[in-house]
Amino acid sequence: MDAVRVALLREVLAGTEWPAATRRFAGVLRSSVVPQGGGLLLVGTEEYEPWHLAAHLVDEAMWSGQPELAPTLVRHRVNPADPAHLAVGLGRLEAAGRGATLLVVAPERPGGGLLERVHDARRAGATVLSLDGGDPEVHGLAHEALTVAPDRAEGVDLDTVQHLVSAAAGENSLPAPRGRSRLRDRLSRLADHLTAPPPPRW
Repeated sequence: MDAVRVALLREVLAGTEWPAATRRFAGVLRSSVVPQGGGLLLVGTEEYEPWHLAAHLVDEAMWSGQPELAPTLVRHRVNPADPAHLAVGLGRLEAAGRGATLLVVAPERPGGGLLERVHDARRAGATVLSLDGGDPEVHGLAHEALTVAPDRAEGVDLDTVQHLVSAAAGENSLPAPRGRSRLRDRLSRLADHLTAPPPPRW
């Protein structure tokens, strides 16, 4: 989703909690993922793999000059023929500790094996964030959570929230210079990168 569509989406959602909530969550994500830290690990459930969010974060990392935002997608099922960036299995979570950030995307409760690994990573010092559907166990494991529950989401789904979070994560957290909006800054950066080689596709 490009900067113009994100801006239009925020305009449609003005007056709801979502623009501020997704910016707040993105700010926590951005501040948790420190340069030369343990990296950003992104994991979903067996039924829901957040590869689209991974691709958007890779784009935002490149466009914003914040390479630490580019995640490692951790997958439940890995095929030996998969390219390297899609061949990281759940065992990677066992090495997550202090300095690592683990972002869990779980529309519904994940299997017990994933919850146990996330719990172990948190105990080892990893920062755990979640985009979830309201499951109390997932929510309870997270240092910071953003819930997209069907009964309170005002028609907003998890995919929409992921777009808003990834876009906000790449935004400059400093105030925009006088006379220039954040949208204009983003469009300028986007234009600058249109001639650059495209990022690797997922």
